[in-house]
Amino acid sequence: MVRSKRKSTEPVRLADTLQYQEGSVVSKTIIDKKAGTITVFAFDKNQGLSEHKAPYDALMQALEGEAEIIISGKKHFVRTGEAIILPAHEPHAVKATTEFKMLLTMIRA
Repeated sequence: MVRSKRKSTEPVRLADTLQYQEGSVVSKTIIDKKAGTITVFAFDKNQGLSEHKAPYDALMQALEGEAEIIISGKKHFVRTGEAIILPAHEPHAVKATTEFKMLLTMIRA
């Protein structure tokens, strides 16, 4: 398991670093640097993040399950093993269609 107080040099299955919580979205930041962040999210089925914008590009990687991603009004579906780019300043939202875990890499530069 990745621990926030020390750096791990051992391989880890990122989907195992965070557990689902009924009716919730939970997250755990793995790396938080000036250049960007890497965060794992776990969404219970039908949970999501409402439409919002970010000032930076982000890469979302599906670790488990499936979700509907809306970017600038266009629907996309991502499944385990797939990824999608969330462009800076574009409105986007996430809704889990199954239990869903994702890795979000946000680049601030």
